[in-house]
Amino acid sequence: MSQKDPCQKQACEIQKCLQANRYIESRCENVIQAMRKCCEAHAGENSVCCSGFAKHHKSPGTTT
Repeated sequence: MSQKDPCQKQACEIQKCLQANRYIESRCENVIQAMRKCCEAHAGENSVCCSGFAKHHKSPGTTT
């Protein structure tokens, strides 16, 4: 009865990219942006992968 997370693919791509690039985020901006777009597109859905992601990365200039 569980449903696949709509942004799971993008979350996995981020992990693969970060591992391949020694966790240097700047080298994975394209896959991080794809994740942001996915989370925005599925904002009304229950996405475990997006929980906290959109809130954390909404404003790059904001510090928490």
